[in-house]
Amino acid sequence: MSTVADIHASAQGSAVPIVPALSPTDPLGDPFLRTRFALPARPRTYLRRQRLVDHLDQALRTPLTLLNGPAGAGKTLLAADWASGLGPPVAWVTLDRGGDHRPGVFWSYVLQALRACGAPASDAVGAPDNASKVGDRLLSSLAAELSVRDRPVLLVLDAYDRVTDTNVAEQLEFVLHHAGPGLRLVLVTRTEPLLPLHRHRAVGDLTEIRSAELAFTPEEAATLLELHGVDVPIQAARNLVDRTRGWAAGLSLSALAARESSDPEHYLKEFEADRSTVADFLLAEVLKGQTPQAQDLLLRVSVLERFCPDLANALTGRIDAEPLLTGLHRQNAFVERLEHTWYQLHPLFAEILRAHLRVRLPGMEPELHRRAARWLRRHGHLPEALAHSAAADDWDLAAGALVDDLAIGRLFTGPGSHDLARLFSPMGPEARSPATDLVRAAHDLSHHDVDHGLARLHHAQEQLAGDARDVAAARLSCALLEALAARLAGCPARVEEAAESAAGLRQEVPAHLLDKHPELTALLLTHVGSTLLWAGRFRDARAVLTTVAGAPGAASTKAPREEAMGHLALLDYLNGWPGRAERKALAALPEADRPGSAQPSGSGIGRLVLAAVAVDRDELDRAQALIDETAALPLSTRDPVMAAGRALAAARLLMARGEMRAAVEAADPAVPAAVTSPWATSREALVSSAAHLAEGRPDRATEVLRAVSVDQPVCAVEAASIQLAARRPAAALDLLDSLHAEERTGPAVSVGAALVRARAADAAGDTATARKLVARALLDARRERLRRPFLDAGAWIRPLITTGPLHDLAAGWLTPAPPPRGERPGPQPPPAPLVAVELSARERDVLERLARMMSTEEIAADLCLSVNTVKTHLKSIYRKLAVNRRGEAVRRARGLRML
Repeated sequence: MSTVADIHASAQGSAVPIVPALSPTDPLGDPFLRTRFALPARPRTYLRRQRLVDHLDQALRTPLTLLNGPAGAGKTLLAADWASGLGPPVAWVTLDRGGDHRPGVFWSYVLQALRACGAPASDAVGAPDNASKVGDRLLSSLAAELSVRDRPVLLVLDAYDRVTDTNVAEQLEFVLHHAGPGLRLVLVTRTEPLLPLHRHRAVGDLTEIRSAELAFTPEEAATLLELHGVDVPIQAARNLVDRTRGWAAGLSLSALAARESSDPEHYLKEFEADRSTVADFLLAEVLKGQTPQAQDLLLRVSVLERFCPDLANALTGRIDAEPLLTGLHRQNAFVERLEHTWYQLHPLFAEILRAHLRVRLPGMEPELHRRAARWLRRHGHLPEALAHSAAADDWDLAAGALVDDLAIGRLFTGPGSHDLARLFSPMGPEARSPATDLVRAAHDLSHHDVDHGLARLHHAQEQLAGDARDVAAARLSCALLEALAARLAGCPARVEEAAESAAGLRQEVPAHLLDKHPELTALLLTHVGSTLLWAGRFRDARAVLTTVAGAPGAASTKAPREEAMGHLALLDYLNGWPGRAERKALAALPEADRPGSAQPSGSGIGRLVLAAVAVDRDELDRAQALIDETAALPLSTRDPVMAAGRALAAARLLMARGEMRAAVEAADPAVPAAVTSPWATSREALVSSAAHLAEGRPDRATEVLRAVSVDQPVCAVEAASIQLAARRPAAALDLLDSLHAEERTGPAVSVGAALVRARAADAAGDTATARKLVARALLDARRERLRRPFLDAGAWIRPLITTGPLHDLAAGWLTPAPPPRGERPGPQPPPAPLVAVELSARERDVLERLARMMSTEEIAADLCLSVNTVKTHLKSIYRKLAVNRRGEAVRRARGLRML
C-alpha cells in the first residue's frame, strides 16, 4: 500500500483532473452535473491550516475519515484543499440539497466520480438501472475491483448528511469493508453518519476531525483577518474567537463587514450579531431548515445560558424537547452538548435567535424568563433562577427564591456576593413582598444605613406575622439582619435576642437548607461575637468567635471566618499578647491581599491589629501603611469595633510620633452605640491623660484616668505609668496591685508593669531592684520585640540599659549590637522586626537588581520580563516593606538582612 509521502509526491500541483466524457444520464434519465465531481474552488482569502492538513493525512492510513461540523465550519474547503494536493485517483461527489439520493442515483454518481478521476469500474460492475435499488452483484463487483488496486481510491462524499436512506449507509459500509486497502472513504457531514463508527474506532480504522478541531485559534483568526485586509491586534482576534467560538463562517463574514468599517477593531468588538451577514447565514442555513417545532424550541431556549429537555419543555409548553434536542445536536445545528442531558446554544447563534424571537413572538421574552426562573427554582438552581427572575423584572419572584432558599447571607459573603448585590440593584419600589423588603434591608445594612434598614426589616416582619405559609426561612433571615443591625448599633442585648430567636428557628428550617448555607450561621455568630467584644465581654466573645474561625472552610464562610479571626487577634492584643495577635491577624488577611494588594478587601480589623503591633515594635512607617489601607474598607467608619480599632491604632501611632493633640482627636471612635465599650473608653481616656501630662497638667491627667477600667490589665498598666509620671507612685502601685493575680497576663502587661515598678524603685533609690525589674522586662520584651515601652519610659531607664548585663539583654534588638573584637563601632542597621517580610523568588530577583542601581528597563531586560511586570513586582515589594521609594526599599531590605 502506498504511503502518505508517496501519494503527496505524486501530486501534480493543485489542478483538478480534467473530467472525461461521461454517460449522459443517471437512472432517472437526468444528466450528470459535472460540477458535482469537481473539487470546490478555494477563495483568495482561504487560509490553509497545516495542523488540519497534517491530521487529514491520516485518512490515507485508515479506511474511513469523518469531517463532522456545523454549517460554515470550513469542512468542504478543508477537504478540497487537502485533496487537491494529493495524486490521483481522488473521486469527489457533492451531494445536492434536495436531490434524489436513493440507492440507484447515489451509486450512479459514485461510479461516475470514479470514472472522472481516472479509476473507472469495469463493464463487469455495470451501472444502476433503477433509482430505488442497487443489485448485490454491482456492489460486490465494485468492492472486488477496488480491493485489488495498486493505489487506493480516495472517495470524498461532501454534504453526506443529505443522504438519509439507511440502505445507502448499509451498502456503503459493505463496499468499504470488502474493498479493503483499495478504498479510502472521506465523509464531509454536518451530522453523525448512519455507519457503525464504534467498530471503526475500536480497531483504529477511523480518522475524525470534529467541530472543536475545526474551530480557529486566535492566531489563525488574526491571519484570516489579514487575508481579508483587516489588521487588528491579537487581543481583538482573541475576543472575536471567544464570541464566535472560532466558527469559520462567522469569522469570514465578520471580516468582510469589518473591512468596510472605518474602525475595524471597534466593529469586531461591538457588532450587532442580529443585524449582520452572520445572522443571514445562520437563519438561512440553520433555522429555516428546521421543522416548525424545532424552530419554536430554538427561539424560546435562546433566553437560556444552558438547558435540558425538561426545562425546554417548560418554555415551549410541549413534551417533545428531548428528541428535538437530540436531533439538533446530531445535525450540528449549533446546539452543543454539556454534561449529562444539558445543552447550550452557540453564543452567536443565541444572540441572533433572541433578536429573531422579539420579532416572531413580541413580548414573550419576559414570560420565558419567568417560566425558566420557576423551573430552575423548583429544581434547586438558585443562581440561574435569580438571573432569569431579574431578566423578567419579577423582583418578588427573585427575592422570594433568595429568601426561601435561606440564601440572604450570600448578599454579604461568598464568591458571588458582589454580583448578587448588583443583580438586585435595579429593583424598583413597586415590588412590595416581605422578601423584597428583606433584600432592601440587607442592602441598607450592608451600607451601614441602620435606620432605613431596620424600618424595612420591621415592615417585612409585620407582613410575615400574618402569613399562614411556612415562613421559617424568612424569619431566620430576619434574625440575621437583626443581629447585623444590633452589631452596628453596639447593642449586645438585641444581638443576643436575635441569636436566641435564630436558635429556635433553626429547628423549623429544613436541615438541607442549613447545610447548604453555612454562611448564615457564620455571619450571625460573627455579629454576636463582635458586639460582645465591643461590650467588653471578652470571654463570651472569644467563645463565639472561635466557633466561627474554626468552622469548615466553605467558600461562602471565608469572609466571616477571616473577620472572626481578626476579632480574635484584637482580643489577644487587648489582653496584652501582641505575638499571638499578630499571628491571628496575618491569618485573618484575605489570601488575595497577603502578597500586597493595591485594593485590599475584608473587614480590615486584622490590618489594624498589625498596625498596633507595629507601633509597639517601633515600626512606625509600616503601621502608617497598614492604617492607610483600611481607610476605604466598608466597615471602617460605622462598625463600632472597627472604628475603635482604627482609633486605637491611629492614636498610638500619633503618640509615638509625639503628636499628642492629634492623637487625642484620633482616639475618639466617633460611632454612636447603645452601650459604652469599656476598652474603647479606657483607651481614649489614656490618650487624653497622656496628652495632659505631656502639656504639663498632671492633675488633669490623673483626673481623666478615672474613666479607665481596671478590669482591662493593659489599660491599668498604662494608667499606672501615667500616675507614676505624674508623681503619684502610691496610686500607680495600687493600680498594679489591683490586677488579678490568677489571670495569666500577656507580655505587654508584664513588661509594662515591670517598668512601672522599676521606675518607682529607681526613684526611691533602690537601684538593685530597678535593675532586676528592667532585666525581667527586657527578657519578656525581647521575645516579642516590644521596643515602644522602653522608648516611652523616659530618661531614667537609659543609664540602666547602657551598662552591665542589661546592655547585653538589649543589644541587637533594642540597642545596637556591639562590634566584633578589634573592629571600630560603625553605624548599625535598625533591628529586624518579628514580622517576617516574605518576598517571592521573582520579587527577590528584582530587589537584588534594584540594589545594584539598575533601572526598571534594565531589570526587565536582565530577567526577560516586560517593564509593566517589573513595575508590578516593585509595587508589591514597596508594599511589603512599607516604603515608597527605591532607596528606602534597598535600605529597608538591608536592615532586614534580606540583601
